[in-house]
Amino acid sequence: MNTHDFTDILARFSSAAEAGDGKAFAACFTEDGVYHDYIYGNHKGRADIAHMMSDLFHRDAGDDYRWEMFDPICEGNLAYAWSLSSFTSAVPEFKGKKVVIDGMSRFELRDGLIADYRESVNGGVAMAQLGVQPERLSKICAKWGRMLTEQPETQAYLARPKGSWKGGR
Repeated sequence: MNTHDFTDILARFSSAAEAGDGKAFAACFTEDGVYHDYIYGNHKGRADIAHMMSDLFHRDAGDDYRWEMFDPICEGNLAYAWSLSSFTSAVPEFKGKKVVIDGMSRFELRDGLIADYRESVNGGVAMAQLGVQPERLSKICAKWGRMLTEQPETQAYLARPKGSWKGGR
């Protein structure tokens, strides 16, 4: 796949996300695709991804949710894009609080669809905008830290000696 074709997927992906259309969002993924979300966890398969988008994400983010992708780049089956997203929280505890987040998204592609989606987002910035209390924020960030260090990719990175990585060669 090339960047031009990837841009078409991003347009469908973002449009469906903004609309809260779980079915259209999930259609951007392969049947066995995985969406890794730092708040809602991992969701595998179109039905689970559709549920996450429609019934969890949009339940909490509300109707003004926006998600735009910028600077897409794609080479073969790997693509990236920088994003900005915003919403007004519908979570009762934080109802009415406006949040804006930037992130980097990584897409593994197969047969013109997303097979694996991951993002790097500073969730602490979002939590601060919501007004999450420092003690709770500390616990959440500690959980995210554990999740990061437990990933197989992180474990492999930590096991390698400094200077031993050859850039995927």
